[in-house]
Amino acid sequence: MDFSITEEQRLILDSVDRFMARHLPPDEVRRRDRDHIPPYDLLPIMGELGLIGLAVPAEYGGLGQDWIAVALVQERLGRLGYMAASIFNRVVGFGAMSLLTFGSERQKRELLPEIVKGRVLCVLALTEPEAGTDAAAITTRANRVAGGWAISGRKVWISDAGGADYLLVAARSQAGSRGAEGISTFLVPRRTTGIAMTELPKLGNNAMPSWDIGFDNVVVEPDALLGEEGQGFRNLMSTLHYSRASMAATVTGCASAALDLALQHAKERRQFGRPIGQFQALRHRLADMQMRVDQARFLTYHLAWLIATGQPNRRQAAQAKVVATECLQFVARHGLQILASAGYAAESDMQRYWRDAGLYTFGEGSNEIQRDLIARELGL
Repeated sequence: MDFSITEEQRLILDSVDRFMARHLPPDEVRRRDRDHIPPYDLLPIMGELGLIGLAVPAEYGGLGQDWIAVALVQERLGRLGYMAASIFNRVVGFGAMSLLTFGSERQKRELLPEIVKGRVLCVLALTEPEAGTDAAAITTRANRVAGGWAISGRKVWISDAGGADYLLVAARSQAGSRGAEGISTFLVPRRTTGIAMTELPKLGNNAMPSWDIGFDNVVVEPDALLGEEGQGFRNLMSTLHYSRASMAATVTGCASAALDLALQHAKERRQFGRPIGQFQALRHRLADMQMRVDQARFLTYHLAWLIATGQPNRRQAAQAKVVATECLQFVARHGLQILASAGYAAESDMQRYWRDAGLYTFGEGSNEIQRDLIARELGL
């Protein structure tokens, strides 16, 4: 593995820095967090810069870069403003990569160029009241009807559904099927008749609204089916390494930003006649925080390299997700302790890192189930 950044990758990161400085500087991040404003308006700008299409082949309007370039961008976005990374990851992982992996040629040619331009947002509608970690327990049904499929059921905690153009809905399409069998995925236009949505209040990630969605006999055309009928669960599981890699990269960037904030405070804040960073208790705590960030970064880069070179990565994707999300929780928790009242203040970025970090150890598959997956990959 070569950890050096190529000239092309450096230019891409420079464009990310300029984009964030202009459209999502720190004050704007704080404003959007305070006022619960999602960054959907930034997607067309990301599209113009070519960011969304980094991993998309040129024939569909992308740049044809490998996943290492994507991971570098995700980490940088996470460092500068997680809300931008979050929507970027959703449109790339659940939209572009799902279509590339199991979409039909017609679906790719119609939708991918629009996704790459930032004009179309697809979000995954998988979780249900009784199907979270046990995603194969979904009960939402898709029945064949004249002219297509009728979908009925309920999905919960669906991120960014209110701004989506399409909902990638997992539904049981074969009567009597159980578990992972008989599940299909459908590209459902969000404004289709029969869809009712309610926003769900939550602790953090204020610029990433979550929704409760009801499907009441929602009729879609036959070509809304994404991939083969009955293979939807397997298809979704085959692309989860993209979303886990995305989360690992972005929270690593976020953790590095929180660490920088704690380091700056430890160097500037003086007590008992010297900077607090000179006290051994805090010096060792900051050293532990740095080691956690480096561990997360190396696992994330290794996973990106495995994806880029087409190698198996189920275990490594789970590992990177666990280590990176727990790194952010560790850094944010101890960063809040180091900043004390200054970090607990509403205007502090540290309190945002701390409350946002609570989501990631159970989002995209809980860390408990990730550890079980790792154990299975070890033959246990």
